[in-house]
Amino acid sequence: MSGNSFGNVFRITSWGESHGPAIGVVIDGCPPGLKINEKLIQKDLDRRRPGQSEIVSPRKEGDKVEILSGVFQNKTTGTPISLVIRNADQKSSDYSLLADKYRPSHADFVYDAKYGFRDHRGGGRASARETIARVASGAIAKTILTGRKTEIIAYIKQIHHIKAVVNPDKVMAKTIESSLVRCPDSKASEKMIAAIKKAQSDGDSLGGMVECVIRNVPLGLGSPVVDKLDARLAQAMLSIPAVKGFEVGTGFDAVLMKGSEHNDPILKRGGKVVTSSNHSGGIVGGISNGMNIVFRVAFKPTATIFKKQKTITNRGKEATLQMSGRHDPCVVPRAVPIVEAMAALVLADEYLIHKTLK
Repeated sequence: MSGNSFGNVFRITSWGESHGPAIGVVIDGCPPGLKINEKLIQKDLDRRRPGQSEIVSPRKEGDKVEILSGVFQNKTTGTPISLVIRNADQKSSDYSLLADKYRPSHADFVYDAKYGFRDHRGGGRASARETIARVASGAIAKTILTGRKTEIIAYIKQIHHIKAVVNPDKVMAKTIESSLVRCPDSKASEKMIAAIKKAQSDGDSLGGMVECVIRNVPLGLGSPVVDKLDARLAQAMLSIPAVKGFEVGTGFDAVLMKGSEHNDPILKRGGKVVTSSNHSGGIVGGISNGMNIVFRVAFKPTATIFKKQKTITNRGKEATLQMSGRHDPCVVPRAVPIVEAMAALVLADEYLIHKTLK
């Protein structure tokens, strides 16, 4: 199975399965001299882990990271960094009925069709638990950005039909983390929590949208044609499990505007070139223009629900399926640090490419 690596200069390769002994990642191309320790990585892993609250999966995982290589005396050496996170609370018996049945809207059927074999315990590599590797490596990528004062902040913009009102230029991380659903709009946050609990009690699930802002981005990141910065961000976000949509700036709402409304007038303020609006979301022609990068990521409702569903067996016979076990009624709150991590991986890679090209 290919497709387990991401990045060019700053490149990661993840490994492991949801119900295997561990999940891990190897990071190549990380510059030497960065201050790194387990505590720095653990901070983001704790934001992603299950069991945080009553509205997420109750699976009890500490998700404790171990640094196996590439770091000496809390500094990166420039050699490959290897990180491992042990799995501790698998309940593979919850998935025994999936040995011969496919879950609707999961990867079960297509994995069998493509590879002729699959790990039915928790979905194997298709499980969202694989994103531990992305968050762990993303925490290291953030250290490259921190030295350049680039800040990545993601939050929930929408759950089901409930939309938050948020100013991406002013939103603060502490306000986001004070909400159970990581929504900085307190009124919308309360409604979102209630909606998730209702879906949970009904044996159903909800989807939502994460918005992300990247501040203090220098002019000139990204390359023309196929390696556009927004194209790379789109690939990164669409690779996250359950993601079904990506938009940058005004996004799909741009179809409702005229060119005179959507264009961002260019001004010079304090000796710096800026735009008076930001419909382009900080990226023009695939290259950062120095304004804040703003994008949104749409997540479908969690595919595993506790209602009876029609499916087929691996022998092609019609069947019904009713799941049990521990699952998120809405994956979006735990997806916020994953979105940040993938954005950090793209930006760190672009910084190092940009540095190489100079």
